[in-house]
Amino acid sequence: MTAEPVAVPHVVHVDLAGRTALVTGGGSGIGRACALRLAAAGAKVIVVDRNTEAAKAVAAEADGRAEGVDLADPAAVDRIDAAVDIVVNNAGLQHVAPVQDFAPERFAHIHRVMVEAPFLIIRRALPHMYAQGWGRIVNISSVHGLRASPYKAAYVSAKHALEGLSKVVALEGAAHGVTANCINPAYVRTALVESQIADQASTHGIPETEVVEKIMLARAAIKRLIEPEEVAELLAYLCSPPAAFITGASIALDGGWTAN
Repeated sequence: MTAEPVAVPHVVHVDLAGRTALVTGGGSGIGRACALRLAAAGAKVIVVDRNTEAAKAVAAEADGRAEGVDLADPAAVDRIDAAVDIVVNNAGLQHVAPVQDFAPERFAHIHRVMVEAPFLIIRRALPHMYAQGWGRIVNISSVHGLRASPYKAAYVSAKHALEGLSKVVALEGAAHGVTANCINPAYVRTALVESQIADQASTHGIPETEVVEKIMLARAAIKRLIEPEEVAELLAYLCSPPAAFITGASIALDGGWTAN
């Protein structure tokens, strides 16, 4: 899609031995990178993904365990083991269409996965976190949680809702040693981004070869895609002792997009 991937070393020292982390959408992309980074820090990782085989593969790499769950099904979400110390709400999907052509059922489905499921998971995880006086909730939002783009009504509104949920949890959890933050990346080198190229080309009337440069990177000052490991390294920092005072924040990892 762009230049060769950038190597991202582990630069944040964080010891999560004895902690258990849950990562949704952990079978690929950002979720996989987050699961592996938390495991490298010593956490036991629960990898949640609709693709059970992908979840199992990442869990094997992370010496964790997998749960195949469709986050669009609230009953299935309620069966997830939520007695965890760290929650990473990462799972997401995209659909590109003008508002007048956006199927209502598709809009609702995206909100179930990207707003309702994080709410249900956090709701069930908080009692355990409160009881021990420590917890970290990191919501993988997006630059689209801070800015809008055309043709992404469901995704943009879902990420804005996740931002609000995160801030409420930060305020309620502060007295209990629980922090809640959003990481807001621009376009990350993932299958989700790759899958948007054809839709974006059709919607904007340009060749697929021009989508990354003219659409995805147009508003960023740094002209490259973000590596999943860069998101994971910021996640690691948010779980570290020096980050204990960071809560209710939305941290842009966007190459200068929101500076415009």
